[in-house]
Amino acid sequence: MKLSFSPASPFARKLRIAAIELGLIDRIEFVSATVVPGQANDDYMRDVNPLKKLPALILDNGEVIVDSFVIAEYLDDLAGGGKLMPASGPEKWRVKSDHSLLQGMLDSMLLCRYEKMVRPKELFWQGWYDDHWNRAWSGMARFEKADKVLNGQLDLAQIGLVCVLGYADFRFPDCGWREAYPKLAAFNEKMLERQSVKVSVPPPA
Repeated sequence: MKLSFSPASPFARKLRIAAIELGLIDRIEFVSATVVPGQANDDYMRDVNPLKKLPALILDNGEVIVDSFVIAEYLDDLAGGGKLMPASGPEKWRVKSDHSLLQGMLDSMLLCRYEKMVRPKELFWQGWYDDHWNRAWSGMARFEKADKVLNGQLDLAQIGLVCVLGYADFRFPDCGWREAYPKLAAFNEKMLERQSVKVSVPPPA
């Protein structure tokens, strides 16, 4: 299998952590790809993902699986199922819902990044930026109280949360999330003891 990714992508980091935890990392070839708003990448859109989004998993038969959550579910199923995503019952839907919130938080953080770094400065929209940052910040407040995520067994929600916090460190190092959310800070330190989390920290910005 081949995974189109960017080393800076928190969505790709999630899959790297999952693949290590599931024992599948040696079966995946990581292929760097560049997708930037406002810059064409016709080959990627034609051959991999017409939405021009990372990551994407290219199977040995040429089929492509898109969206990091769908790919993570595929990897979990490939490893026998039920390891990072509960197979059924209330916990399955709790993990799915938590993960969707975390995915949305990352989407909002990425939009903040684009607003500051990609949009022409004269077109910067402060209200848009503040609204999206508040969504991510409010999500952190919610997970500060989420005992099942903070103290449960490893699952995709925990992996998603550590990727949110890692992306905050990577792109918003002065945002002060550790001071605001001490339980998240303790969770992050605990997760960094896992080799999969430690080796997947993005390169310096």
